[in-house]
Amino acid sequence: MANEITVPLLPCRSIDEIVEFYTMLGFDRTYYQLRPYPCVGLQREDLQLQFFGIPDFRPEDSYGSCVVLVSDTGALFEAFAAGMRKAHGKLLVSGIPRMTRPRKRKNVGNVSGFSIVDPGGNWIRIFHNTAAADDNTDEPASQLAKATRNAVVLGDSKGDTRQAARILDSALTRHRGSAPVTDLVEALAYRAELALRAEDTTAARDALARARALTLSEAEREQLGETLASLDDLEAVLLDRP
Repeated sequence: MANEITVPLLPCRSIDEIVEFYTMLGFDRTYYQLRPYPCVGLQREDLQLQFFGIPDFRPEDSYGSCVVLVSDTGALFEAFAAGMRKAHGKLLVSGIPRMTRPRKRKNVGNVSGFSIVDPGGNWIRIFHNTAAADDNTDEPASQLAKATRNAVVLGDSKGDTRQAARILDSALTRHRGSAPVTDLVEALAYRAELALRAEDTTAARDALARARALTLSEAEREQLGETLASLDDLEAVLLDRP
């Protein structure tokens, strides 16, 4: 057999919250019912998701998750980000719902991936679809870059924001004098994002200020284009934070 289709069925507190969120990301509603139980179907191109409502469901306690393989994680992230900016004037980077940025995941063969945590607390894990994933590919050269990859596994795959921040803080202290400036910017940008997830605006502002203070060549700015754009997004989030 071939051409099978699997559609995840995920829990939520309110199917109407789910519809509003995924419509923002460019999904269309394909199915909707309230009885005998709340259920909704959503689709964006070939990506299909279904959700069922549970009374008194707590999104923060959800174990709902699925993996989505796509040809271009960056393009899909930017499409989702555009929807968030249009609806909220910024990216949603903390709390529920939120979205992480595409980063290479050491625990999945250094394949680029990002996650959506939707209003139901479900983790929609989006990865680049490639048969070339290899644990030994694209190994970072500096100790700081290696620590950042380790932090990403904890922060973006496991959701352990606190431990990811500890890893980065330790690595930044030990290696800030020897790491390439590009690795410093990457690490500080991720540290700022982790701080916002933890509602630590002081640490977020500190990491952003340190990243902005670094001197970059034109070539380095070009290399860090996506990361520098992430600094803009994080600063926009801080505009309405005390």
